Amino acid sequence: MTTASLKQCMRVVAGNAYRFVLMLAYCFVAVPMHADEHYPPFSWDRVPVYAHVGKASDDFTDKELDFLAKHFDFITIEKGQAVRKHGNTEDGFIAAARGIKQRNPDAKVIFYWNGFLDITRYKAQKDFPKDGHLIDRNGKPVLVRERVRTYDLRREDVRTWWTDVATQAVHNGLADGIFIDALPKVAARIRRRELGRPGHEALQDGLAAMLRETRRKLGPNKLMIYNGMRGGEGTEHLPTTDGAMIEHFDSFTSATKEKIVKDLDAMREAARDGKIVILKAWPGFSWLDGDTMKLPREKRVELAQKNITFPLACFLVAAEQNCYFCYTWGYQEQHGTLEWYPEFDKPLGPPQGDAVKDGWTYTRAFEHANVFVDLQRRTARIDWNN
Repeated sequence: MTTASLKQCMRVVAGNAYRFVLMLAYCFVAVPMHADEHYPPFSWDRVPVYAHVGKASDDFTDKELDFLAKHFDFITIEKGQAVRKHGNTEDGFIAAARGIKQRNPDAKVIFYWNGFLDITRYKAQKDFPKDGHLIDRNGKPVLVRERVRTYDLRREDVRTWWTDVATQAVHNGLADGIFIDALPKVAARIRRRELGRPGHEALQDGLAAMLRETRRKLGPNKLMIYNGMRGGEGTEHLPTTDGAMIEHFDSFTSATKEKIVKDLDAMREAARDGKIVILKAWPGFSWLDGDTMKLPREKRVELAQKNITFPLACFLVAAEQNCYFCYTWGYQEQHGTLEWYPEFDKPLGPPQGDAVKDGWTYTRAFEHANVFVDLQRRTARIDWNN
């Protein structure tokens, strides 16, 4: 090799090394910044849990507020909070958020705001644009569950009204962000039959525009969480938001082993991209199960305790930083949020690596626990080594 060639090689190596150092420096700077300060405080010390709860009849009691503030750093207050007392969700939310934050200043409390269904429990409803509900191509109202009217998100005035309500809740109502519900209902195939293909595409474009405008109005430091990802679908809104809920995990129409795998993969991938993911798990029943709901509270709690291992183990084999476990049979205070399970008090510690997948089985080690799941047989085990 000539002297000139050697010098050229040294320049290339030096240049590449310089770029590598810059990239390394960027990673060390960027990664902590990506775990944004507006995110809930996350820890592997125990199972990371999330609460999604409302109480339509009245404000939360001091005892209920104490429980929520002690056990959760990440809470969504449902629609209709204390609506029977205050007459609207907004005032009920403010009372609940204030009570929680007085007890736990680090808690992130977010405001439920449906992205498609007209839930008439808000004082903001009085300013809803005239004729702003969605009409199908036959001139009939587009209804969900045959009774709930829907927003025509193709209209700019409807989107402006919606984003203004979200902004007011955050900037004037103590909310750390918003929980945007029902987005899968916008993309649902039935909308195409109701609206025709161009109308359905315009509706989805309107939703995307509304989310972008919401982000602009809220700014980068307020939470936007949506529902939901399901069976590996519904990820298209992740770039605009901070994360999503997987609501129907191992329940309703998402209980097959194939769909469980898709949900776990989606949770892992989104979290590795820096997003928050909530896995909403169920104890084998919901508030819609009439016979189970007739059982005494103690029996429902006993059943939930019996059934917690499988969904919790599934969560743990795929969880990354900023993943949260939610385990209730509904969304009101009597549906399990105010219950607690021994598994939530056990030391967990960070994962010692990714899960090992073998067919339909997963194993994963944490500092203080070893987890096993068999999706084929629907069995699971968590060995707590402390």
